[in-house]
Amino acid sequence: MSTLSDRLPTTEQRILAGIEAGLHTGVQIYVSHQGETIADTGVGEARPGVPMTAETINLWLSAGKPLTAMAIARLWEQGQLSLDDRVTRFIPEFGTHGKEPITLLHILNHTAGFRNVDPGWPELSWEESLQRICDAPLEENWQIGKSAGYHVSSSWFILGEVLQRITETAYPQAMRELILEPLGMTGSWLGMPAEVYEQSKENIAYVYQRDKGEMLLTDWHEAPRCVKASPGGNARGPIRELGWFYECLLNAGMPLFEPQTVETMTTRHRVDEFDLTLQHKVDYGLGFIVNSNRYGAQTVPYGFGEAASEPTFGHGGSQSSIAFADPERELVVAVVANGRPGEPKHQRRAKEINDAIYADLGLN
Repeated sequence: MSTLSDRLPTTEQRILAGIEAGLHTGVQIYVSHQGETIADTGVGEARPGVPMTAETINLWLSAGKPLTAMAIARLWEQGQLSLDDRVTRFIPEFGTHGKEPITLLHILNHTAGFRNVDPGWPELSWEESLQRICDAPLEENWQIGKSAGYHVSSSWFILGEVLQRITETAYPQAMRELILEPLGMTGSWLGMPAEVYEQSKENIAYVYQRDKGEMLLTDWHEAPRCVKASPGGNARGPIRELGWFYECLLNAGMPLFEPQTVETMTTRHRVDEFDLTLQHKVDYGLGFIVNSNRYGAQTVPYGFGEAASEPTFGHGGSQSSIAFADPERELVVAVVANGRPGEPKHQRRAKEINDAIYADLGLN
C-alpha cells in the first residue's frame, strides 16, 4: 500500500507537527473513499521506542459509543425492544427519584438527565456501578426529552445492562456477538478477557495526558481499564476496525443492519439544542453526533471538518479520537492520537487533521 505521504501529504504534515508540538507521540489513521482504502497506518510511536502501526491496539474512548448504540439497534430489529421503551421495562430498579419516564430514546439522544453520576469505574464492580446509577436522582430542573446534555458515562452502563438482560450474556461478549465479530472487528474489545490482555498488552498504545503543561503517562494501558468494561469509554482496537464499522453504515448497513435502521440511528433527532455538557449547540442522532457545522464550524466541538456534508455522522473520543462517515462524499475517517493535550489544543488538532484529509482528497 502507498504511504500516507503519497495519498494524504498535508494530513501527514499535520500529524508530524503534532508530534513536534508534544500533543501526541503517535497517531493511527484509517481513511477510505468510495470503498477504496486510502490510509491504514500509524505515524510516530505507540510507546517509547515502539512504532505506532496499523496493528496497534488504541483506546477509542467515546468514539466507541456508537457500537453500543447499534447493538441496541440490532435488538430493536429483532423485535426484542422498542426505542420508546422505558428503561424500567428491562431494569425495574432504575425507576427511582424521577427517572421513571426515561426511555431508551432519551438515553440515545442525550436528553435523559443523569449526566453527572460517577459509576466508579474501574474501581467498582459492574453491579455496584449499576446500583449507584439506579439510586441516583434526576438532575434538578431537567425536562426529560427536552433538556439536552451529553452523558459521558452513566447512561451507557444502563444501555450495557439492557443488552445483558435481554441477551443473558455478559456485556463484553454480547458486543462481540452482536457487532464486532459479524463485522470482522475481531481485534477490538469493549472489555478484554484477562487472557487476551495478557497476550496483547505489549501491543496496547500508551495514552498520555497533559497535566500542568506536561504530557504524563496514564494508566489506561493497564489491566483494570482494559479488562473491566465501560460501555461509553473503553472500546479499543486498531482504528481501522472502527473504520470498517462506519463503512458498514455507509453501505446502508450491509451486511448487518437494515437500511431503515441505519437511517433512524444516524439522522437528526435532537436539533438546535444547546448541549449543557459540551457548552455548544450540537445535533444528535441516536448514539451519533450529526454534523453541527451550522452552529459554527470553527467552534463546534468534535466536528468532522469544515467540508463535511450535512448528513455526516460519527462520534469523537475525549481529547483523542474521531470517527465518522460522510455519505455525500462516500468518505470514512477514523483517527486516534495517543496524547490528550487538553480540549482547546485537541479541537484545533482534530479540525486541522480532518480539514487536511478533505483537502488531500480534493473534497474541500
